[in-house]
Amino acid sequence: MSIIQSIFGAHREAGTDFLPSEGRLAPFEGATGWLGSEPLTPEGLRGRVVAVQFWTYTCVNWLRTLPYVREWAAKYHDYGLSVIGVHTPEFGFERDVDNVTAAAKEMRVDYPIALDSDYAVWGAFANHFWPALYIADGQGRIRYHHFGEGEYAMSEMVVQQLLGEAGKEGFDPALVSVDPEGTEVEADWGDLRTPETYLGYGRASGFATLDTEQFGGPQDYPKPSRLSLNQWAPSGVWTLAEHAAVLEEAPGRIAIRFHARDVNLVMGAAERGASVPFRVLLDGEPPGAAHGIDVDEKGHGTVGEQRLYQLIRQPGPIADRLFEIEYLGPGVEAYCFTFG
Repeated sequence: MSIIQSIFGAHREAGTDFLPSEGRLAPFEGATGWLGSEPLTPEGLRGRVVAVQFWTYTCVNWLRTLPYVREWAAKYHDYGLSVIGVHTPEFGFERDVDNVTAAAKEMRVDYPIALDSDYAVWGAFANHFWPALYIADGQGRIRYHHFGEGEYAMSEMVVQQLLGEAGKEGFDPALVSVDPEGTEVEADWGDLRTPETYLGYGRASGFATLDTEQFGGPQDYPKPSRLSLNQWAPSGVWTLAEHAAVLEEAPGRIAIRFHARDVNLVMGAAERGASVPFRVLLDGEPPGAAHGIDVDEKGHGTVGEQRLYQLIRQPGPIADRLFEIEYLGPGVEAYCFTFG
């Protein structure tokens, strides 16, 4: 028995209200659509334990929780658990229903999805985070929440307790085990020293080029002579728009000095159906065994649909490294680096 299970059990045996009510399950009536289900309501879900998770499909923090949520949905559905994913978009292209549908299929999100393109459900829950998990009991009372990654054992034991309170029996009390792959693998937190880095000027940080007068219009950026840790810079003709860095002429590069196991980049071709070849370098060389799932050992890849691309996953000791991506064609939008 884990320490968490021991503490959880001690509270129950002592008769304390370990999971007090945090309010009522908010309605989903502001959803702009549903995938995999007819519209659901708190009234229609009465009697079932309900786990609501806010997500957006390019968010690596959500992706790393998905193996657990997927397993909970499969294991406990027949015992009275309903998992609902509320997809609230961060980037404009995540409002496109076709994009969300394709991403959900690719990521095996089989439980009902409320499309929240207008942030109405987000507002009804007074939510501020991706991912965010809220668990309600059979009477429609929210009894637990968790923001961000982690706390998987505690979250699953909450599900089990609330199912027990609702009189549901027969499920295996052993907690789920997962074997994540690709972008779903937990971050190497001990070596993660570079934060999420946005490339649109509306939220940019760590931008090494001091001249900001040309933000919003094309500018020919020189190759940076040196980057400090967590600094980035483009080279070539780019428009640093409010939402993203947009490559106007090929070739063009983005460089960032980072300290992490993984380098991911949310990007895509500006025109639907287009694809642009690229290559990545690590300290000026092809990545070899450090390549991510979206590039080969020589660093070659192709960017098409707008999504998160895993470009680097280092197998060896982690140190400060210089990452570069060179696009061999124009019309690419680069939104945000994330690391793991």
